[in-house]
Amino acid sequence: MTDSIPNHGMRIGGEKVGTDRCGERCIQVLNPFTGAVIASVPKATLAEVRQAFAIAHAYRPRLTRFERASILNRCATLVRDRTPQIAALITAESGLCLKDSTYEAGRVSDVLGFGASECLKDDGEIFSCDLTPHGKKRRVYTQRDPLLGVITAITPFNHPMNQVAHKVVPSIATNNRMVLKPSEKVPLSALLFADLLYEAGLPPEMLAIVTGDPREIADELVTNPQVDLVSFTGGVAIGKAIASKAGYRRMVLELGGNDPIIVMDDADLDEASTLAVQGSYKNSGQRCTAVKRLLVHQAVAARFTELVVEKTRAWRFGDPSDPALEMGTVIDAAAARLFEARVNEAVARGARLLVGNERDGALYAPTVLDRVRPDMTVALQETFGPISPIITFADIDEAIRIANGTAYGLSSAVCTNRLDHIARFVSELQVGTVNVREVPGYRLELTPFGGIKDSGLGYKEGVQEAMKGFTNVKTYSLPWG
Repeated sequence: MTDSIPNHGMRIGGEKVGTDRCGERCIQVLNPFTGAVIASVPKATLAEVRQAFAIAHAYRPRLTRFERASILNRCATLVRDRTPQIAALITAESGLCLKDSTYEAGRVSDVLGFGASECLKDDGEIFSCDLTPHGKKRRVYTQRDPLLGVITAITPFNHPMNQVAHKVVPSIATNNRMVLKPSEKVPLSALLFADLLYEAGLPPEMLAIVTGDPREIADELVTNPQVDLVSFTGGVAIGKAIASKAGYRRMVLELGGNDPIIVMDDADLDEASTLAVQGSYKNSGQRCTAVKRLLVHQAVAARFTELVVEKTRAWRFGDPSDPALEMGTVIDAAAARLFEARVNEAVARGARLLVGNERDGALYAPTVLDRVRPDMTVALQETFGPISPIITFADIDEAIRIANGTAYGLSSAVCTNRLDHIARFVSELQVGTVNVREVPGYRLELTPFGGIKDSGLGYKEGVQEAMKGFTNVKTYSLPWG
């Protein structure tokens, strides 16, 4: 495993600030399954964070489109070539099973490839001005320029490298500079990703990775005067705290989700139950787009529930490093205890535990509940783990009402073949995405992604949209005879 762990100092302006200098100012990175310390990273000081911003702000990237695309393509090749190393590292620090970590490495290479392709596209538009009686023979042109300041990016624990890639790649593709703080629980994947980019030719001034205690450095990351934009993925409470402090600067906040899969009475129940189980337990249920609520028409609820229980019992979990398993741990024992408490609360209020709710440290068994009511905490709040709460409904009106009845609005899945029902779901569900006969989390790394309500401000991520958000549109006009 030591071969999978990068030199684990911060990356600031091309310099590695290593743990040899940090003494007590270190953060230990733990393996969630074994509890062992696998590495330590420096706990950045305010001075070091300010230094990172100063170096980034002073640098003016001049990479051509071809040069940016070449760097991203070379890095994509490195990721593909080193997938076993990357997957082992993700598994070691996050507890995700090797199948999920290997899949994540593939997604990272996709992000890089899409970023490289988007680099080569012209980002401008042309408008003829003789369109009205008082028009002129001129043309208006647009181009997208990098931001004047630095981008702050803050990433969560659940996709240790892919979340980082979704911040960093659009920044590089648009010739910006970024200071990124990964989750203190999973910093090693971000450091390895930065090293791969530097190896691929990225000027180190364009990307700094700072590791540290958010209680010490979070305010500086958000309020530093050299920051033009804050891109954050994580919890709602922290996102709203960032919004309250960021002031007059752009924000892209990708927050939580409470995503339903809605199973109508005409659905293929074998397909729907497979989607429900995969959507609930992949990535240990730790995805903002994981299936968090199973809304099922009462006419098919009994058979659907049987299938979900059967497939949940077959879902193999345990040691994340075992390549045969479908699920490893959740991020830590505290998270597992929270899930157990929410399930116990639901049972005390009348829900029925059908399988699971077994805990051993950070290991938490895939769990199915039925007779769940929408106001139970396990269904009302975002429960960020491998739990399948089944809620029944009588008709499409009630399904839509329940689906929209939480503070979140990220994604959804609907299982039906009726076009009239599909049209209503697309029109009336208060979410950023509706996937028909697919899990809520399905997307390409290129396509727009994000939510509304407490799931975000409506600004989108995904390579293409992030590149737009990381630029300023400049308009100019020229005579045209």
